[in-house]
Amino acid sequence: MGCSTCATGKDGQPNGCKNNGTCGSDGCNKLTVFDWLANMSLPNGVEPFNCVEVRFKNGRKQFFHNPENLTLSIADVVATEASPGHDVGVVTLTGELVRVQMKKKKVKEDSEEVLKIYRKASQRDIDVWQEARDKEDKMKVRAREIAIRLDLRMKISDIEFQGDGSKATFYYTAEERVDFRQLIKEFAREFNTRIEMRQIGFRQEAARLGGIGSCGRELCCSTWLTDFRSVNTSAARYQQLSLNPQKLAGQCGKLKCCLNYELDTYLDALKDFPKTDTKLYTKKGTAVCQKIDIFQGVLWYAYEGEWMNWHKLTAEQASKIVKANIEKETIASLEEYEVLVEVEKASKTDYTNVVGQDSLTRFDTPKSNNTKKRRKNKRKKGKPSNNG
Repeated sequence: MGCSTCATGKDGQPNGCKNNGTCGSDGCNKLTVFDWLANMSLPNGVEPFNCVEVRFKNGRKQFFHNPENLTLSIADVVATEASPGHDVGVVTLTGELVRVQMKKKKVKEDSEEVLKIYRKASQRDIDVWQEARDKEDKMKVRAREIAIRLDLRMKISDIEFQGDGSKATFYYTAEERVDFRQLIKEFAREFNTRIEMRQIGFRQEAARLGGIGSCGRELCCSTWLTDFRSVNTSAARYQQLSLNPQKLAGQCGKLKCCLNYELDTYLDALKDFPKTDTKLYTKKGTAVCQKIDIFQGVLWYAYEGEWMNWHKLTAEQASKIVKANIEKETIASLEEYEVLVEVEKASKTDYTNVVGQDSLTRFDTPKSNNTKKRRKNKRKKGKPSNNG
């Protein structure tokens, strides 16, 4: 993602905001929300909402009270309440949209989860915060080495320091329960800070780390998707997709969330089709469904024992035969209802040279041998005859 003022440079970093992806308008960040009420003033007598949304590392967001009534805007760096000490984050949303987001995420304004903002971050707060963030990559490598040495079946995917540097949260994934008591002791001795271990799911891990999907776009979970609904293999079956785990799995190793996006449309379309396990009974024999095409609205059936010969029927024709079977009407064969397949040759569009370019197929045709024939004829003419 990128804001409208950013342009990509040679190294892939935005040129407009000069903040390497953390722009002031919050358009380059993960799970950003556009404040479409920013330019609108409140009615008379209405006080602004006293809560703000603050973003921390990798899209982690929380809501905070503003008891000091600080004048805050998007991209302000603030020091917030934490346990223990304080944390440092960036304001991502203010005003009435925060009320909407809290209602959407079912967070009450008077809840204990909503902590308070101490102050706008000073330069010292920012320096300590940046020093702690610079340690995270080296710590992650060392932490993984320690976990491997202790033979723990877990993957440490990310480390997040608190803004004051007093605590480090280790995010890990594991398929089974892990006894990391010895691991915490070695982490505390190695890194000399307070350690907190937090287990996350494989989808949450992909959302935190980000990446590019098979569609060529950024992962939905790291850009806009916040609720992870269960995805079943039946969603792929309804959409006539090949049950190939390598094609259906995302970066997290689970089934892709986008399999649910068009599922309802496919289910509505399948209501007009007879069930694929329903057999068609005719005098010629019993026919079984072999294939279905939802877009064209057709089905292919084959008689039992004649599996190589397929007969193409529309959904309406197949439904008529099923209805006739229920009413015990006799049907001669599927050929009476079969749709004649006409193979339409795709019209080949010729290349049009509109601005004077060379032909795209100039190297396709082999060169003629006229020049070689001419050379041979000249040589024959130049040779003296034996009779002379």
